[in-house]
Amino acid sequence: MRLLAAVVLVLALAPVAAASERHPTLGELEGEVICPTCHTTLDQSSSPIAARMKLFIAARIRAGDTKSEIERKLVAQFGPEVIAKPSRHGFDLVAWLLPLVLLIGGAVAIALAVWRWRRPPPPPTESPLSSDEEPLAPELERRVDEELARFDA
Repeated sequence: MRLLAAVVLVLALAPVAAASERHPTLGELEGEVICPTCHTTLDQSSSPIAARMKLFIAARIRAGDTKSEIERKLVAQFGPEVIAKPSRHGFDLVAWLLPLVLLIGGAVAIALAVWRWRRPPPPPTESPLSSDEEPLAPELERRVDEELARFDA
């Protein structure tokens, strides 16, 4: 049931993602592009280069460029550091995979903990003296009690 819900959610969001790619907005790209001088996203930057980048992005949107085309043009001008998301290859792939691995690992740890808590307790073990063993002799039991009393005091 949950898998079906996840599939429906992904299918419902796919057109939105495709529309975002084909018709990006300035506000959307401002949060994904980094100013090369102050190293913050364009929506947080007030530097002159950030203002020029915003004008460039707005002009490219009016010209009908897709989000990927605009990002490629910005990378060509300023380098790959201008995009706020890490690349999906090389060492930068760790930034994409690590949260997923931690999320799955945490879910597994929680599932194991719940399983252990819900498991019935183990059956009681037999006493150290089984039925075929004889109890201690009275004299030996008295000496053991005296020794234990000495340690208690």
